[in-house]
Order: sequence, then C-alpha cells, then structure tokens
Amino acid sequence: MEIFQFLFHELISFLGIEAWLKMFKSGDYSSLQTLDGITSAVGPLIPLLLIIEIIRAAIYKKFRGSDYKVTFLIYVFNNFVGRFISIAAVSFCIGLFEKYALIKTSFTWYWLIYGYIIWELAHFVYHYLGHKVRLFWCLHSTHHAPDTMNLSVTYAHFFLEGPYADVIRTSICILLGVNPPLLFFIMFIDGTWGAFIHVGENILKDGRLGFMKSFVLTPSHHRVHHAKNPLYMDTNFCNLLNIWDRIFGTLEHEKPELPPEYGITRQMNPHNFLDVYFGEIVALAKDVIKAPGIKNKLLYIIMAPGWSHTGQHKTAKVVRNEFLKSQQASSL
Repeated sequence: MEIFQFLFHELISFLGIEAWLKMFKSGDYSSLQTLDGITSAVGPLIPLLLIIEIIRAAIYKKFRGSDYKVTFLIYVFNNFVGRFISIAAVSFCIGLFEKYALIKTSFTWYWLIYGYIIWELAHFVYHYLGHKVRLFWCLHSTHHAPDTMNLSVTYAHFFLEGPYADVIRTSICILLGVNPPLLFFIMFIDGTWGAFIHVGENILKDGRLGFMKSFVLTPSHHRVHHAKNPLYMDTNFCNLLNIWDRIFGTLEHEKPELPPEYGITRQMNPHNFLDVYFGEIVALAKDVIKAPGIKNKLLYIIMAPGWSHTGQHKTAKVVRNEFLKSQQASSL
C-alpha cells in the first residue's frame, strides 16, 4: 500500500498540482492573490503541455515510447539522488555572497529588468562552460543526448548539473546585486520559459514565433542549440533574452534548408539510460587514462570536448569552421 502512496505522491509532484488540490479541498483560493500562490498555480503548465504533446503524437501515430523512456527514467533517478542539492547550493551562495553585493536592489519593475539581464549573463556563463569545458560537458551532455525534441527533454539532466548551474548563476547574480526575492521570481519565469522552449513539433511546428525571434530565444533557437549539425553546434546559450548571444556572436537562427539533427556527436545509444547518463564520464575517463603525462590528463578535463593531445582536434569550433570553409569553397 505504501508503494502506491509513494507513486501517487510522485505523480502529483511531477504534475505540480499540489497547490490546486489543496485549494480544491479547502475551498480557499486566497493564495492566488499572492506571488507564491500564482507561481504554484502556474506549475502544472509544462506537464500539461507534455501530456497534450504525447496525446497528439499518439493521435497522429507519431508517438514512440523510446522518445520518452530515457527522459522519464532520468527524472525518476534524479528525484531519488539529487532532490535537495540545488536548494542547498542556492542557499549557500546567497549566504556567502550577499554581503559582498556591488549594489542593492529591490523587488520593482525596473530592477526586474536589470536582474533579468544579469540572470541571462549568469545563465550564458554557466551554459557556455557546460559546452566548452569537458568536465562540465559530462554533466550537461545528458540533456543533449536525446535524438528527438519534446517537452520531456526538459527533465533530462545529470543530477549534479543543477547544483553546478545554480552555484554559478546564483553567485553572479547575488554579487551583482540581484536580491534573493527578485532572484527567485526570475528563476520561476526563466524555468517556465526554459521548459517551454523544448516543445516539440507535435505541438508547435514552426517554433520561430514571428517577430519575437528578434529579441527572445524561441523554441526554434533552442532546437538549433540541441542540434549536432556543424553549423548549429555551440550556439544559442541564452534562455529567454538573446542579448548575450548577440553580444558574443553565438546567436544562430534555424535555416529552413537545414533541419536540426538532434543528439551528440559521440557514437552512443540515445535509448540506453546508462549511456545517456554516464557515457560522457566513461569516455572522459578513458581519454584521461590513455593520455601521456599529467599535463595532458588535466587538459582533457578542462579543454573543450573533442580536444586531443595529438593535435587532431574535433571540437565544435573546429568542426564548425571546417564546415563554413567548405560552404564558402563550394559557393565559389
């Protein structure tokens, strides 16, 4: 009986409907007049879209259980292993750095604009490092391993990636003066949008969102980010505002003639939980063991994925540049 109660609790937790059930039982909807109440009420949005996405795929006979199996297993595994680590990481960074903040902000609309720009910078830094440092890529690659794009991919993360991301993002935001209540509100908005941009073509065929693509990261942009096409590799690191991708030259729009090919370039099985979750860690360990000398062993850990001590690099930058050169040569 306890196992059924546990499974029921996990289902309710996944759907994010605890707040709604509490209101229905009590008949008290006054919490919707508070910020916490509103954020809790919006919680079921992404799980609901995921369910609609699955139902629509089934109706049009495009549903494949393998597209969702591994991401579901990752969600369950992370719930057991890393449930409270991110919360502890955020709390630790706030306590450690708040007294060193360069400026003081408050929960107002103008500081929200400032805070969101800073948050996007912090997100860009974390995300960029996740693609450019091999050790961090081992944590982030789980999110890129699925070979399809759908809303379940938003749950596919190595359990240590959340704490690593939150330490970087929280530290930068707090040091640059984003006060905790404002930061938590931004996290809520960003988390909701960050989940939505994983929406698959079953729900949103064209993810460019019209004029919005000029100033926000759209589902189309994020499909590009998840692609392993040489032109698309290591682009679109922001989450909502694309300001920092524009500044640092990493913004890439989806080309109609070049549909995204999802997944990672390493030969792997995207439907095998162990390979998706631990495959990059195993690959790094093998490279470190085989590398000659301490220096090369350390370089494999801190250099970009694809770096080689032999000089025959296959990093995203090298692959992308080779592709662009071939395109230029073919157009002459």
